[in-house]
Amino acid sequence: MNTNDIRINLPASKSMSNRWLMINHITGSRFRITKLSTSGDTHLLRQLLAQLDEGTSDTYYCNNAGSVARFMMPLLATTPGHHILTGDERLRQRPMAPIIEALRQMGLRVECTEQEGFLPVHLQGGVPSKRTVSVDPLLSSQFVSALLLIAPRMPEGISLTMTQRPTSRPYIEMTCDALRQAGVEVRRSSNGRTYYVQPLEGKPRATSIAIERDWSAASYFYTMALLRPEVRIRLLGLQLDSCQGDSAADTFFQQLGVQSIEVRSPYRASSRSVTIQGGGLAAKNVQFNCIDCPDLVPTFAVAAAVCGVRTVLKGVSNIALKESDRMMAITTELRRMGGKVNATNDELHILPSTLNPKETVRTYGDHRIAMAFAPLKLRFPDLEIENPSVVDKSFPEFWEEFDKLLQDKQ
Repeated sequence: MNTNDIRINLPASKSMSNRWLMINHITGSRFRITKLSTSGDTHLLRQLLAQLDEGTSDTYYCNNAGSVARFMMPLLATTPGHHILTGDERLRQRPMAPIIEALRQMGLRVECTEQEGFLPVHLQGGVPSKRTVSVDPLLSSQFVSALLLIAPRMPEGISLTMTQRPTSRPYIEMTCDALRQAGVEVRRSSNGRTYYVQPLEGKPRATSIAIERDWSAASYFYTMALLRPEVRIRLLGLQLDSCQGDSAADTFFQQLGVQSIEVRSPYRASSRSVTIQGGGLAAKNVQFNCIDCPDLVPTFAVAAAVCGVRTVLKGVSNIALKESDRMMAITTELRRMGGKVNATNDELHILPSTLNPKETVRTYGDHRIAMAFAPLKLRFPDLEIENPSVVDKSFPEFWEEFDKLLQDKQ
């Protein structure tokens, strides 16, 4: 191990943490969860689950946390009582129609109180009358995961068919794997379109669950490795063989010359880290399908732009529906810096150019926009990032860890 490595402490996976919080609630706290995410979204989900247990209020406010709202909706729909699920202005603009329609197919009562297909919703909790349901996963795989997570509490489980190819499929498989670890029988049809989940009956594989480090958070440091090729960055606790869809960051950045090496402790087999280092551009033209990792699109776009590599990012049609309109945010901010960017409905084209940022980067209230553009400060030290605390949603310690690279450069 190189003792001069810059050592980065990554947060635990928000995606894995939130799934295990849901499973623990639904199974009656059978599991001891360690290394839980410190993200704002995970903290919010814990609060809302505690609120449901304690019955302190029938209104569940999800801020701008789409995954939290989508996970909570089926849970509330199958919990006796009357519940209101809502969020901030941006969350009330984000699509919920597929999961609302799926719950109604199952005989559950969901009423949109303002605009059909959007929050807020009123839910009258009850027992589903049907176990067979279809759902459109094109806008978000979270619709599928949310329904699979409540299956163990349903009298006959669930048979869920996806009507289209999903985005972020690895995160559906993450949900299935967590359910299996919890002792729930999960099968997938041979064509991959239908999931069958049985009621909870089996014994869990383990009663103590340690959450992996977060690949989404790791991706920003890959851009930093590009801009600081003279240093090695050690991402503590990360593992290359991850079920997280955003581990695709490793594959993408290999094309930009960043090499990854996994290191395991000779003393503790479970202790891992990934060391990354930029080594010069490996490709002049890059194409990458982001359908399984849409949250990485801002990271990839900024990295390609700052390196001047002609890049086509495909499978990006749903990024306009995230915490911000990320397609608009990426194209607007890169163009303000002199970048050349063209966007279609499902592709983002980054053309060779020279960035010269002179204005504060606007983040549109979106943590991933802030963190995707932050590495540019390594090349442009005077660059300012608007509303830097927005990163608390997923990576509260981001600026502290980023400062390790800034200080090392000084």
